[in-house]
Amino acid sequence: MIWDEKHERMKKEEKESLQSDRLKAMVERVYKKVPPYRAKMDEKGVKPGDIKSLEDLRLLPFTLKTDLRDTYPFGLFAVPVSETVRVHCSSGTTGKPIVVGYTAADIDIWAETMARTIAGAGGTSNDIIQNAYGYGLFTGGLGIHYGGERVGATVIPISGGNTERQLMLMEDFGSTMLASTPSYSLYIAEVAQDKGVDIAGLPLRCGILGAEAWSDAMRKEIEKRLGIKAYDIYGLTEVIGPGVSFECEEQHGMHICDDHFIPEIIDPETGEVLPLGAKGELVFTTITKEAFPVLRYRTRDITRLIEEPCGCGRTSVRMERVSGRTDDMLIIRGVNVFPSQIEDVLMRFAGAEPHYLIVVDKRGAMDELEVQVEVSEGTFSDEVKELEDLRARIAHEVESVLGVRAAIKLVEPRSIERSIGKAKRVVDKRNL
Repeated sequence: MIWDEKHERMKKEEKESLQSDRLKAMVERVYKKVPPYRAKMDEKGVKPGDIKSLEDLRLLPFTLKTDLRDTYPFGLFAVPVSETVRVHCSSGTTGKPIVVGYTAADIDIWAETMARTIAGAGGTSNDIIQNAYGYGLFTGGLGIHYGGERVGATVIPISGGNTERQLMLMEDFGSTMLASTPSYSLYIAEVAQDKGVDIAGLPLRCGILGAEAWSDAMRKEIEKRLGIKAYDIYGLTEVIGPGVSFECEEQHGMHICDDHFIPEIIDPETGEVLPLGAKGELVFTTITKEAFPVLRYRTRDITRLIEEPCGCGRTSVRMERVSGRTDDMLIIRGVNVFPSQIEDVLMRFAGAEPHYLIVVDKRGAMDELEVQVEVSEGTFSDEVKELEDLRARIAHEVESVLGVRAAIKLVEPRSIERSIGKAKRVVDKRNL
């Protein structure tokens, strides 16, 4: 189902003209209204009049997460706080949180992009959406909520946690769509198994899952355990929240709402714009937001853009699933390692559960990499020789894929902490 025929199926020339007009107006407004952006543009010697086309986007300065923290709380707002109707924050795990504001028009845009997201997974007014994303300062819960209501679906605002109650309502209300992080959807399946709930036999037919990187192998595991079709969605607080991009039923890349957010791919080391199709760091410029517009925000997410036509009929540019983050990348003995690479390997082995923890430490001058892997109940009760064989095979495959040796530690079922939000996958003791 396509929610917005006009904007989701625009011809390339028409879209580029719209993007260009919106970009020029946004740059003009940001230069006038946001002193830190004016200072950054002046430092680069760029004036609003220099932005005449989409090609000139690369003239503008980047925005980094540190810029958002340095201007806490409202320094990058383009409107007075009195004109905002909502604020949200990032988690703030490394200091002051990122604070973003929304006008009434921004909330309307957000509801529309989330309606596209839900419709991309086949969502309609006939659906009952179990919204297990967190409500509050985190953007996930309310983003899904407003989008679901815009589509006309029935939204269950249950938020995360209280998993037994999640299952009860899923059964009693006949939920058809689950909105959660991928890791929490797996935990729901795990609790369902414990409680004897045949989750695959419920009306639940699909999941709209995001807020953390997950592999195709993880997708297959989720689909098998919950009996659903799992759709990837993407967003970030700094740009708008969820609703930046989404998978359609073709599931060949995530459609970016590029009438609102212009994407670029850059070399994370040099900042140079890479050609279409090259893999690098994703950058977004918002062109319709009023309260908190951002110029060339560096997301730190690694992906590539896809322009080839999609079978669904949408003409928006797509992004591949995020394969990792530049700030999540581990450098182990000079080798770049992404947690998603390890996850992909682990999912290949029968007996290994989709719950793992990567521990990095130092022994003298040498980095040490350990991967703790949960095994299934049946596997854990196997003979020691069979467990050792599984451990050795995983270790061999991890080294083959990563090019670096890892100590594989098989741990008993349910021993790795579960999360109702984003899963914690890495403990880097080198920085403690």
